[in-house]
Amino acid sequence: MDDTQWRVTVDRDACVSSGVCEGIAPRYFELQEGRSRAKAAEIEADEVVLVAAESCPVLAISVRARESGDLIAPAALRHR
Repeated sequence: MDDTQWRVTVDRDACVSSGVCEGIAPRYFELQEGRSRAKAAEIEADEVVLVAAESCPVLAISVRARESGDLIAPAALRHR
C-alpha cells in the first residue's frame, strides 16, 4: 500500500468551528464560512495532518490512503 499520498476530508456538517485543525495545521486547513475545510483534497503524507485529525473535538476530519482508501486517522473511527 502506498501511504505517501493521502486524501483529506472534513465533514462540514459535523464541524463545530473550533479552529483546532487550522491552529495545528494551517498549511492544510482553513475556516471558511464558519466551518473547516481542507485546502487540498489530496496531499503528500504529513504527520501534522494526523495530529489535526486526532485533535478535532468531533472527529470531523478523515485522512485516508489515496490508493487503497484505508482510514489512517482518526484512530477512533477505525474501531467503530
